[in-house]
Amino acid sequence: MRRITVAEYAGFCFGVKRATDRLEQALRSARSGERICTLGHLIHNETYNDSLRRRGVEAIECDALVQIAQGAADDTPVTVLVRAHGCTKETVALLDALAKQNPSFRWIDCTCPFVKKIHQIAQKCEPENEFFVLLGAAEHPEVVGIMSYFDGEKYVVADENALESTLQGRNSAFGYGKIPVMVAQTTQNLCKWDKSQKNLKKLYTNAKIFDTICSVTEQRQSEAATLAEQCDAMIVIGGRQSSNTAKLYEICRQRCGNTVWIHAASELDTECFSTAQHIGIVAGASTPSEEIQEVYKTMSEIKENFEEMLESQCLTLNTGDVVTGTVTHVSDAEIQLDVGAGVTGYIKADQISDDPAFKLTENFKNGDKVEGFVIRVSDIEGVAELSKKRVDADKNWQSIVDACENKTVLEGKVAEAVKGGVVVYYNANRVFVPASQTGVPKDGDLSSIVGTQVSFKVIEIKAPKKAIGSIRIVLREERRAQEADFWAGIEVGKAYHGTVKSLTGFGAFVDLGGVDGMVHLTELSWKHIKNPAEVVSVGDELDVFVKSFDPEKKRISLGYKTEATNPWNIFKSQYAVGDIASVKIVNMMPFGAFAEIVDGVDGLIHISQIAMQRIAKPADLLEIGQVVDARIIDIDDEKKKVSLSIRSLLEEAAEAAEAMPEDYVAETEEAAAEDQQ
Repeated sequence: MRRITVAEYAGFCFGVKRATDRLEQALRSARSGERICTLGHLIHNETYNDSLRRRGVEAIECDALVQIAQGAADDTPVTVLVRAHGCTKETVALLDALAKQNPSFRWIDCTCPFVKKIHQIAQKCEPENEFFVLLGAAEHPEVVGIMSYFDGEKYVVADENALESTLQGRNSAFGYGKIPVMVAQTTQNLCKWDKSQKNLKKLYTNAKIFDTICSVTEQRQSEAATLAEQCDAMIVIGGRQSSNTAKLYEICRQRCGNTVWIHAASELDTECFSTAQHIGIVAGASTPSEEIQEVYKTMSEIKENFEEMLESQCLTLNTGDVVTGTVTHVSDAEIQLDVGAGVTGYIKADQISDDPAFKLTENFKNGDKVEGFVIRVSDIEGVAELSKKRVDADKNWQSIVDACENKTVLEGKVAEAVKGGVVVYYNANRVFVPASQTGVPKDGDLSSIVGTQVSFKVIEIKAPKKAIGSIRIVLREERRAQEADFWAGIEVGKAYHGTVKSLTGFGAFVDLGGVDGMVHLTELSWKHIKNPAEVVSVGDELDVFVKSFDPEKKRISLGYKTEATNPWNIFKSQYAVGDIASVKIVNMMPFGAFAEIVDGVDGLIHISQIAMQRIAKPADLLEIGQVVDARIIDIDDEKKKVSLSIRSLLEEAAEAAEAMPEDYVAETEEAAAEDQQ
């Protein structure tokens, strides 16, 4: 009787589970328009990473961080998750700096706590007294990150032999002055680790050795070794880039010759196990439980007489057929269907919709009838893999052809950025939009429009069923229509609310809504200015009005200053001849002092009007910035000039003092003397 045994410690370890849980939480709490990215692949599993990509999660590298952070905004925030393997000390510093600079950019540290522990060990090492040795793969992201936390003499060795030769060469060059501190990559082979410790202790009796191999890794490797010795066939499940999966394969292969390494059930060749009576299944730390279950299900449902059963029940199912089945089970990962004669059909989520927010459990229920295109038939397993997207695409392809012929504007969602452009989905059909037709500037980030709803036209149909589209054409047509409406309604004196687009030496260009107008330097302020930046900045919103326009040359001259903001009018509305004003001395001349009455209007205090006695120059009694009271003695409307007098107020005060009774003056002087004491 054939037996199948799944290792107890197969699948996600604590660190990987922690990282994937944090990512799921980030996706659940993501705001509208938020961009979720992982720094490198979150875990080493191709299937899992493909599923993240389909859900809109981007895997980015360190050199893209600055650009991505700078592009984050309130309506397009960015969240970056550091993978379970961790990253370098320099990258952590960069992430912190970017998060402080831009409140719309944040990062989440998903580094495994076991890896964090090694970072701390490396940081605590003393470069002047110790050197650092790490047993692991030099190019592995975990190892690269760890090594960045120690700035002194350090080495990465692959195994016990490399360790011995490295240390012997080092001792020949540097001697035995420093103490070695040795750690291991968290997924390191236990046998290599034990031998490495022995080799190190032969050379250094004072060595500091930290056992940093993850405890689950130890259990996983020990269990794999035991199971491989008991079985006559072994299946190792995990990504090709996974270090711990590679070590599991090495351990199993040494003990069981019939060992295969796959990353998903679809890679299984069941003929390899036709004579096996006891099959063992182990999985790396980055392998989701769903993949392990799918492999187990595939192996446990092998039926050698399946093909005969199909024939006896008069069912012929071939790749390329379109069948209708009844839904028997629904999960978020797939739906299962009864397609007749005992055959189970299944349609994975990515073969139903490209929308990551589309929930199978909300859109299907048991008993529903669903059409599917047969992708693959397994006579041995008794199952057929189907695609609903393919059926929908075939049905809706004609609408793509008609849209191309009629130049119809379509609406679709940008699903992904690919080499040379982006892919937009319309009614389950892929439409390729070249980079030059996206509307994104040359050499711009195409991923910035992924996930957005766009309008486009199909500009070319290529066989078989390949459509080329253009977003730029629609944008250009919309812009032209907007411009036409604008020019049809423009008139002298019409007011607009616009945004300052750019500044030049002679004025500011204002975007009026797809059409630009220019406010000349002289129209920006009633005061004399040398540069428009003295009044406005790019991005400022202004209320402007049309002074003149030329539709043929597409030129618009705008006004900004109005009579309501004219400083002279403001002055005239507040003051008249004879009024007293508090004025600020702004300039000195030999013949008098100029004082600011209101912003933009100055008055002259002639030297003869500064004091009751004769003075040599205004600076004898006044200084720049001083605020004094003065009477307005003349206003020249034509020349926009104002004459002021301080002497007038002094004389008035003197006359008033002379008119006072002598006893009142004495009392006043006495009170003033007491105040001074």
